[in-house]
Amino acid sequence: MDAEDVKPGLPPWMATFADLMSLLMCFFVLLLSFSEMDVQKYKQVAGAMADAFGVQNQVPAQDIPMGTSIIAQEFSSGRPQPTPENVVQQQTVETTRMSLQAGQADRGDDQDSPVSEEVEAEAARQLLIEKLEALREQTEDDVNKLEEVLEDEIQDDLIDIESGFRSITIRIRERGSFGSGSASLNADFVPVMAELRSILGEVTGRLAVEGHTDDRPISTPEFPSNWHLSAQRALSVAHELLRDATISDDRMMIVGYADTRPFEPNDTAEGRSRNRRVEIVIHQSLDEETSEELRQLQGVDDDLLDTLDIDEAELEAVN
Repeated sequence: MDAEDVKPGLPPWMATFADLMSLLMCFFVLLLSFSEMDVQKYKQVAGAMADAFGVQNQVPAQDIPMGTSIIAQEFSSGRPQPTPENVVQQQTVETTRMSLQAGQADRGDDQDSPVSEEVEAEAARQLLIEKLEALREQTEDDVNKLEEVLEDEIQDDLIDIESGFRSITIRIRERGSFGSGSASLNADFVPVMAELRSILGEVTGRLAVEGHTDDRPISTPEFPSNWHLSAQRALSVAHELLRDATISDDRMMIVGYADTRPFEPNDTAEGRSRNRRVEIVIHQSLDEETSEELRQLQGVDDDLLDTLDIDEAELEAVN
């Protein structure tokens, strides 16, 4: 072959240009590997590109077609807050539409399905039950505090404490606290009221001080009836509780019931003795949001109160 037939090769600058392009490609690959993908913006861009250049075809299929995304496989999506979860899930119901959502799969039209509604209703029910059980435990903790402070008086049968769902009743017997036919607290019982006042300042809830008598009528210049005596005894206990600023007076309510709400039958001396009492009832109500959730579930769940072991009277007291 003659020298004149040999064609010249590529110009020398092409080697330098090829090296430069290789370096630029490596640089951009490194940038991509260090970056985090914003899934929402990626979906918007991908959707716009599909609408502009994609083939909008409908593919009939018995099963949901699943797409494959190299980005979803190789890179994690950017998150606004740190999270221990590092999973990217992908679902699609159309070959031209991609759906990437970090943390959970896109449910799409399943949100309105009956199964989803049942699952959500059961989840709301369980959440409400857990919340109410936590409130019940708070009340039981308050009962334990009261029993610890008034342990001696409980053992001497001067005071009884019982609790409901969100209520606590402190029952003060006449014996040891009031003289017969008197509405003045005995001097020996005043220190007990001081202890009670201190612990009630730490317990939340409205306080109802309720006076009760037996069915034996009373008629004296000071107390013309059992109504007067029961109300005056409740007032004496309330004044002792409000002696200092430990308990706010806006928490207090005073009621006299006379003999209309006996604790035991009045046909024995022991029963009449136990009916002569003053009760401090602590009503720990529910917050408005919990009350509304409870009312809504009551309308569709007849077994809810049985599950929580709450009767209608207790529920009315806290709402």
